[in-house]
Amino acid sequence: MIKEIVDNALKALLYEAVTLPKPGLVDPVDQGSHPDMDIYTFIDSSVALAPYLNKAAQIGEEFKGHNLTQMFQKLRQEGFLAETEMLRATQAINTHKGAIFSLGIFVCAQSYAKKHEQDIFEVIKKMCRGLIHHDLSTLNKKHLTAGEEQYVKYQIGGVRELAERGYPIVRDSSLPYLKMSQGTINQRLLDTLMKIASQADDTTFVKRAQGRQTLAWLHEISEKFLKLGGSKTQAGMQFLKEENAIFKEHDYTIGGCADLLIVTIFMALEENSL
Repeated sequence: MIKEIVDNALKALLYEAVTLPKPGLVDPVDQGSHPDMDIYTFIDSSVALAPYLNKAAQIGEEFKGHNLTQMFQKLRQEGFLAETEMLRATQAINTHKGAIFSLGIFVCAQSYAKKHEQDIFEVIKKMCRGLIHHDLSTLNKKHLTAGEEQYVKYQIGGVRELAERGYPIVRDSSLPYLKMSQGTINQRLLDTLMKIASQADDTTFVKRAQGRQTLAWLHEISEKFLKLGGSKTQAGMQFLKEENAIFKEHDYTIGGCADLLIVTIFMALEENSL
């Protein structure tokens, strides 16, 4: 069971990396708004995270207590170590910090859920109960991550809020959307990414855009892409090409949406829907 879960997690990292064209994000032919990284950086990073994903699955399978926040704390300690390995593999470039958090949670929770015949999203809720209060109630404002900064400025809970709520955007939107989508794998994943971007409050985007007011624009253009027919129409792809140019001009990126695509892919693979 662990091997299948870890294999699907690694596939999810690599499937997201090679999907194209992603506005502002790295893909095999475009660095997007990330001149310090390319597709090989993401391959190196993904391979470096394999031991962590294996450990995450083991933690989920072996945990015997009833307080799943303790399981999350065990996972989190491994996540901090994984960040060090990621930075070593990428020459100090942050490729997958968000994925270490979210994909680690999904891998650990899926391993636990399979063993105990429970719903993974309910397991995640139990794992991450009280996370926002624990992490964000007493922040050192001199050294804030992007997510912490957005919480202080705009009260956006970011990925911590998503985790505490059991990732409802994945459960109720992106995963059903991907499972019902048609076309090539690339088309399905690209459309799912933009579905996520039409709804998510991406803290990475907010930081790059220097304000949450631009989120409405992100949601609007993502929805327009889908209404034009998305990846399966010439109009949709031409529109996305134009938006990618705007993303690069303004240094915008949707790294948080990419992380949500990764866990959506993981779940689809686990459910044999991709």
